Amino acid sequence: MSSKTTFEIEDKCLPPFFVKQKISVEKGDGVYVWDEEGKMYIDFTAGWGVTCIGHANPVITEALIDQGRKIIQNPNSGLTYSPARARLLSLLAEILPSNLTRVFFTNSGAEANDAAIKLARKVTGRSDIISTYQSFHGRTISTTSATGQPKHRDRYSPLMPNYRFVPYDDLEAMKCYLDENVAAVILEPIQGEGGVHIPSEGYLKEVSNLCKKNGSLLIVDEIQTGFFRTGPAFVTGSCDVKADFMTMAKGIAGGFPFGAFALSETIAKKLEIGDHGGTYCGNPLGCAVSYAVIKYLIDNNISKNVEEIGCLALKRMSLWPETYGNIVADIRGKGLLIMVEFQSEDIATNVKNECLSKGLFVTQTQGNGIRIFPALNIKKEELEEGLLIIEGAVKEISLTFQTLTF
Repeated sequence: MSSKTTFEIEDKCLPPFFVKQKISVEKGDGVYVWDEEGKMYIDFTAGWGVTCIGHANPVITEALIDQGRKIIQNPNSGLTYSPARARLLSLLAEILPSNLTRVFFTNSGAEANDAAIKLARKVTGRSDIISTYQSFHGRTISTTSATGQPKHRDRYSPLMPNYRFVPYDDLEAMKCYLDENVAAVILEPIQGEGGVHIPSEGYLKEVSNLCKKNGSLLIVDEIQTGFFRTGPAFVTGSCDVKADFMTMAKGIAGGFPFGAFALSETIAKKLEIGDHGGTYCGNPLGCAVSYAVIKYLIDNNISKNVEEIGCLALKRMSLWPETYGNIVADIRGKGLLIMVEFQSEDIATNVKNECLSKGLFVTQTQGNGIRIFPALNIKKEELEEGLLIIEGAVKEISLTFQTLTF
């Protein structure tokens, strides 16, 4: 099949949810992908953060084949035990924050957030949820209602009630809104889709303390930051935050659709049979892939690679606001979750398009930003290759804007 045929079929048969890039990706290897005509691209999106150990990694392929030959879905699903699920639970226990001792598996991050919100209401007997402006928690009606961005919310009226919003990294606002009706606060330790906003030191821990004092629960959404994306396994554990729920997805299975939420023993004791469930709820195939991915991340000391490569990227990119100040407003990030903020949406669009024409996929975020989050096992020379393309695009567009101002 040719790209032209692929375009025609998808354009005819898929709903119009995306502005599609006219590229039909056929295969990948590490941080590289190829279209149907054989043109190679570098991927600095990691499939929106999921292909954390690169495309077509053999450890994933082998896990799929080995487990697929045994069993994919248990009879009666969650009502029977699974050695694949037990192995994954044991491995997760090595990297999860110490107070989060129970884990339930889902199909996506949105589903994990939805479940945590539902269960927080059940446990506390309260109805209200506090979220933050610029947050993103998913696309179900409940998690859309919990997302603090009008562009993701306003078109779906009526939304689910009982959601409140406060500015991110604002403890005084959080104090004002916490009352006896608040079941939980849902919070990203670093806002990802909202623009890679990093809170002040101690913010997460203080929110945890405020929740405990108020009798509210804390749901930490680590869907984008989890599994070594910023260096540590989870931001929650690295800053000694005692969350009641922590939600996970994206990097949990290297691109295989999978998610989870972890909860404390205290919360688990307040739950009962029938409070939650799911058809797949940790199917053996997903668990086997997730185990292989997480084992790879641990055994290859990916945390160190993320910290080293992330530092190199940020050090180099930190010069851009001064060198190309007419178009670059800010560079910020942690590990391999990085944001380039431009002076306007048009500039960001031009940079993204120029990168794509030169063979590099990047993600445009919040209109005027480009988010960079490649595979976590990216090599230094691969990073350099991609950054040269981005800087080349930035330089070219910066010169164009200088010419237009004269």
